[in-house]
Amino acid sequence: MAGTCGSLGSLTALHRAAAEARTRDAELWVVLAWQPPLGAPASRTSVGGTPLLADCRDAAAGRLREVLGTAFGQGPPGVALAALTVRATPGAALVDTVRDPGDLLVVGTGSRGRLLRALRPSVARYCLARAPCPVLAVPPSPLQADLDAVHRRIVWRRPLDAGDLAG
Repeated sequence: MAGTCGSLGSLTALHRAAAEARTRDAELWVVLAWQPPLGAPASRTSVGGTPLLADCRDAAAGRLREVLGTAFGQGPPGVALAALTVRATPGAALVDTVRDPGDLLVVGTGSRGRLLRALRPSVARYCLARAPCPVLAVPPSPLQADLDAVHRRIVWRRPLDAGDLAG
C-alpha cells in the first residue's frame, strides 16, 4: 500500500511501491486522504446546492485519478491496482487502511524545512510509529533538491548558476 498526494516525493514513493508490489506479486493499494475544508459538517451545501462533502469526495477521487495518470501514464503499473480515497488525516488514513501485519506501507519522506515541520506533522513519522506492518520510508528523488534550489532562486530573483546544481 502507498499513500500519495501528488507531490514529487509521493510519486517517487508510488513508483517504489509499484516495484515492491511487482517483486512480491502483490496488489498495490494507492490511498489519497482528504478532509473537508474547516471540518465542514455534512449538512453544508456548496454553491450548486450539492452537499459539500460529496463535492470534496469527488474532488479527491479526481485528484487521485490525476496522480495515477501522472505516475503511470495511460498504461498500468504492471501490478493489480486499487485506488482508494479516505476521509481522514493522511497518517491516520494510511495506518487505518492497513489490513494485515504482512502488508508493506510505502510513504515518501519529503523534504521538510523547519517551518513546515512546525506547522504540519510528518506523515512518515506518524506511520512509522503507529502502523501494524512494516513501513518503507522513501526519501525524495535527488532531483528534488535541484528543483527546490531553482525554485528558491526564481522566488528570490537570483540568477541561476548551473554550477549550483548537482550533476
